[in-house]
Amino acid sequence: MKFLITGAAGFIGSATAIALCEKGHSVVGIDNLNDYYPVPLKLDRLKRLENQSHFSFKKMDIADRDAIAKLFNDEQFDRVIHLAAQAGVRYSLENPMAYIDSNLVGMATILEGCRHNKVEHLIFASSSSVYGMNEKIPFSEDDAVDHPVSLYAATKKSNELMAHSYSHLYQIPITGLRFFTVYGPWGRPDMAPFLFTDAIVNDQPIKVFNQGKMLRDFTYIDDIVEGVIRTQECIPTVNNTDPLDSPATARAPFRVLNIGNNEPLPLAEFIKAIEQAVGKQAEKIMLPMQPGDVPRTFADIDKLTALTGFKPSTDINSGMQRFVDWYREYYAYSL
Repeated sequence: MKFLITGAAGFIGSATAIALCEKGHSVVGIDNLNDYYPVPLKLDRLKRLENQSHFSFKKMDIADRDAIAKLFNDEQFDRVIHLAAQAGVRYSLENPMAYIDSNLVGMATILEGCRHNKVEHLIFASSSSVYGMNEKIPFSEDDAVDHPVSLYAATKKSNELMAHSYSHLYQIPITGLRFFTVYGPWGRPDMAPFLFTDAIVNDQPIKVFNQGKMLRDFTYIDDIVEGVIRTQECIPTVNNTDPLDSPATARAPFRVLNIGNNEPLPLAEFIKAIEQAVGKQAEKIMLPMQPGDVPRTFADIDKLTALTGFKPSTDINSGMQRFVDWYREYYAYSL
């Protein structure tokens, strides 16, 4: 089977590409290699795919309509896993137009490519950020998600609406995946697992927002990839009995699923797991909540498990130990 993976130099994209290649699939990866975080890390992720004979890479911007249209026409993909996006909640306060170009225009070009080339299943990355300030926990796909608190979250909610409209109008099978705080080896350096580890290793204080009163559903990268792989095998169909009062279902070949660990962790316990893996105590600077952030995330994954038979299972201590081991090797620190 032939796949397109957008964001192939990214954290989740590169790991997903490796998993598909190892299963014998053909994968074309694209990425614009922007400098939101250090490009060498992205290039090093791609180097892990150099020995995969089923993988090819093209540097390409998903917002380039002509280039994306030509790519779809030339390659004739069976399935598409759309993971490219301008990531980060806080950066959306500084550079909102990057999110419009990548997350909205880019989503539209991918949808158009699928529309005109008979792609049998499009899987795209949404985010737990769409739940905004929802107080009901765990977060269910059936919950209303109409009050995003960051532009990043708003673009991800918009992606779900755009996908539903294309699925309804053109009968394109589409699945949106709401990822919950992904971490692990090769992870993004703008996220807490990396930032905290890097600070503790270098005897620098860590910034603890909302005075540490935070809960996060940290999800290990291998669990995320397994969820993506299993989900792409489950092509949605039209179900005329689906309730229309849920954002997760529709009378179209469309669905939305959470992928999270289903076990929210207090920030203090998360920091303790890093300290244990690193072998040092953290110096903490307590700060108020940051604009665009939320106090908790907690994934209800009943729909994912019912559909795929899969439930993420990596505990935070094991996952963070693997991350710190990778960090030590990659950056050649002696911890």
